[in-house]
Order: sequence, then structure tokens, then C-alpha cells
Amino acid sequence: MWVAPMTLLEKLRQQRPSSAFLILCTLAVGILIGTVLNSEWGAINAQTGASDATPLTVPPVANIGNEFTQLAKKLEESVVAIRVELPPAPANSQLQFGPGGPGGPGAPGGQGGDIPEMFRRFLPDQGDGDQPNPLEAPQGPPRQASGTGFIVDKNGYIMTNNHVVENATKITVTLTNDSTEYRARLLGTDCESDIAIIKIEARKPLKPVTIANSDSVQVGDWAVAIGSPFGLASSVTAGIVSAIGRGPDQLQGESKPFQSFIQTDAAINPGNSGGPLLNIRGEVIGVNTMIETRSGGSDGIGFALPMNMGARVYNDIIREGRVSRGSIGVSLSNADRPELVLKAFGLDHGALIEAATEGLPAQAAGIRAGDIVLTINGKRVKDNQDLIGIVAELPVGRPATFNIDRDRKLIDLKVTIQNRLDMYKDREEIACNGKPVEVTQAKPKATGDVRFGFRVRGPITAQEKELVPSGHGIVIASVEPDTFAAELGLADNDIVESINRIPVNSVDDINKVRATLKPGDAVAFHIYRPRPMGAGRGKGRQPTGPAVAVYYLTGTVPE
Repeated sequence: MWVAPMTLLEKLRQQRPSSAFLILCTLAVGILIGTVLNSEWGAINAQTGASDATPLTVPPVANIGNEFTQLAKKLEESVVAIRVELPPAPANSQLQFGPGGPGGPGAPGGQGGDIPEMFRRFLPDQGDGDQPNPLEAPQGPPRQASGTGFIVDKNGYIMTNNHVVENATKITVTLTNDSTEYRARLLGTDCESDIAIIKIEARKPLKPVTIANSDSVQVGDWAVAIGSPFGLASSVTAGIVSAIGRGPDQLQGESKPFQSFIQTDAAINPGNSGGPLLNIRGEVIGVNTMIETRSGGSDGIGFALPMNMGARVYNDIIREGRVSRGSIGVSLSNADRPELVLKAFGLDHGALIEAATEGLPAQAAGIRAGDIVLTINGKRVKDNQDLIGIVAELPVGRPATFNIDRDRKLIDLKVTIQNRLDMYKDREEIACNGKPVEVTQAKPKATGDVRFGFRVRGPITAQEKELVPSGHGIVIASVEPDTFAAELGLADNDIVESINRIPVNSVDDINKVRATLKPGDAVAFHIYRPRPMGAGRGKGRQPTGPAVAVYYLTGTVPE
């Protein structure tokens, strides 16, 4: 019998159960493999996790205070940051820095290079260190430096170091928790103690420090320094008083005759200068003034001028405008071991006279070389440094009784005390660069109508547009002295591109910006300062840098 061939469709129908079975088997194998892999991955997770660890819980805020915490809070409103502007570096000179280059402790007024390596005052960087050829460099904007001060009177009187504000064209003070920048005026300085007094006009009474009698300071006492090291305001460091009475004989002549320092290992760095050194009660025992360093930073040996001296200088300045000290016109023995000289003479105290200057009070009274001063007005004279200090405190114009050992015989001489500043007015290190210390008159306050204080030449020319990427700006023809513009550092021929990011291209544009400002507002001038022909150029007078210097000159509209 003949059977028709099976069609393809019929074959597939017959094989469908087998295919279904195959599919089911495939699924089963896949599920099995997945289960195994999942189990193994879970085991790995279990091995790498920390199932027996307890999560950490952050506790509520708790104030764990101590004496240092209380001290820092007590003083935070009384210590201020000081920023000064200094004249531009001369075009024919190059800034010098202490060890470590820019950022290292600087010299007085931010001018370094001539202070011994071992002793560096605390002013941080005054430049970017990338200066062009000093013989060709144009004058740039004012240099800046910083330091610290502390409030000594609620009416805005502040004590700091003379070297912080020396040669400053502008002094700006910032209080803690107050963003206002106060313009300070210099009331008086004393070169020989390195103390300066400045004043700000604050909107409210300020919180002054409490001072201590620095004669009560003992070696081993706690010592705390507060200041703005490297510009970091309100930094607190602690240590102990390492020594007292550090004078010129121990500091290799770096200090001056009236400076007898408190030594501390509390960390002091550039920017701490002029800040307070405190005892554990938060009372000021000294003014941080200098450091001994081989690294350019804190090596744990800092020096503070005792507060008793600071108070005396302050009182003289606010009363008379200058510091008066007594003097008699003698030179004292510079023997390496003066105590041995006295011992050889059978004495345990005294100051040995090397010479008496002709025409001055000591010589006129009969004091001569070889005399040993034992007492002054009955007060025992321990050594040469003690004589200087005692005479300095005597009333000027009045006689004092000097008990003297002369060839083993005791005699009394009456010596009329003279003003040291008048006696040595030709000595720069005593008279502050030859000028008597006097009160600086306050500048009149600015009115609410803020006037920048410069005249303009007009919009920039087509040639000048090539120097300014935005293609607009206005050129300053002249800057009036003692104005807001002069304080900011604007100069003739500066191109003002914008003020507070508002483009200016005419006098009207400037007036519109000016009309929006009031005392206390911040101002930022974006300027382009053309370099003189040949500046910054090497051999063949080929350009080696941009034809303009670009600055943001900023300030706060004065009260």
C-alpha cells in the first residue's frame, strides 16, 4: 500500500513535545546555575562585610571647655588683624626677603634683607617673588603686609609693633566677627621699644584687653599667643614662659637698650607681630615682637616686649604725642663679663661708666670714666641695663642723686636728667628716622557722596583697545593725593576696565557706579596698567611678557 510522504509541518508537530522538554531542561539548568552563583556571591559578601560590627552614633554637641577655651573666647573680640599698604618698590631696586623667600619673616615695614638671619620680625610676603629685571621694572601697585594688634581702649585705640605700620601709606584693621574694614590712623610710634599706637573709628564701643603687671611674670608660667600668622586671623598657640629679661647682651645686639624681652615657646610666626602674649587668666603680659629662627618660621623661641613698657609708651603717646625718656649722656662698659669686673673691685652690683660725653648732663655733673654707679635716688643699680632703665624713668629736667664708687671711695653727685629724644635727635634709630614722634592729625571723614578722587583723560584709544581684551575702559589722567583713589593705589595712565564688574567707558558710567555706593561698601577696580617702553624686555628689546599688568585694586568706602 502506498503511503503519502509526511509533510514538514507534521514532523514538527510530532517533535513538539521533545522540544518543550528540551526548553524545560534548559531553564532548569539556568536556574540551578543562577542559584549556585547567587549563593557563592552571598558567601563572598558575608566574608567581606562586618556583620558583628556596631554602627557608630555621633553624640549630641557638648562643650568640653578648659582654661584655654575660655581665654580664647574672652580675647576674640579684642585682638585685631592689621593690613598695611607700603609704597611701591623703587624701579631701580629689588625686594629682598628673609630665608625662605616670599612668605618668610620680613624686616621693618616689610623691607627685608638687612636683619640678621637669627632674628626676623613677623611680616609676611610683600610680593609675588617673580619680579622682572630690577633695573627695568616699573613701579607696580602698593605692596602689602600684615600683622596683629590688640584693643587697649573701648574708643578704638590699638597697640601694635612699630615695624608693622612703619612706612605704611594705609593701615586697615579688621575685627573678629566683623567684615568691616576700618581705616586706622597712626597716633604715635616709639622706635626704641618697637611700639605703635593706632586708632579706628568704630560704630560701637570696643572690648579692650585686660593688662597684667609684667613684673610678676615667672619662668614656667603658661603663655598664650593670639594673632594672625600667615594671615590666619584669630590663631591661638600656647606654651610657657621660657625666660625673662632677655636683653641686648643675650640677643646679639638685635634688641635695643630699653627692650628686655619675655621669652616663650608658644608658637609665633610671621603675622603674629604686634599681637598679645597672655597669661593663663587672659591678661596681656607682653607684645609679641620678634623670633629667633634658623628655619624662617617658629623654632619655639619667641620674644615679647613686657606690657609694663607697652603701657608706659601708650600713656606717653596719648598724653604728649611722643615718648619721653631720661638720659644723662654716658657710655657704659662693654666688658664680656661685667659681673667679674665688679667682683674684682669687691662689688656685687653697679654700672661701670666707660665715658661721659662732653657737654651733656653726666659730664657737667662731674661723672667721669671709671666711675661705678651704685644707686640712683637710693635705688640699687644692678648692672648696666638696670641703669639705663632707671634713668629712662626719671623726670626730665629734674636732678637725681647718683651714688658712685670712685677708686673705692663713695661720693654723691647731682645729675640733671635730660630728654633722650632731644639729646639724640640726630640719631635715626632713636628719633624714628630723624623725626620726633608726634600725633598724626586725623583726616576728615568722607561724606556719603563718595568721590573717587581722580580725573580721566577719556575712553581708551584704538591702540589701547589692543591691550584690553574687552575693548572698553577709561584712562586716568591724574590721581589727587590723599583721596580714596590714592588709597586704593590707582595711578596716572591706568585703564579702568570695570568697577565692581560693571563696565565703564565714560565719566557718566563712573558716576552711575559711584552713585550706588555708600560708606562701608566694598569696591573693586579692574585695571590695566601699561608697562613703560622697554620694561620687561631682554636683549634686542624683544617682549618677554605682556605689555600691561592687570590688577584688581580693592578697598572699602571710608566712613
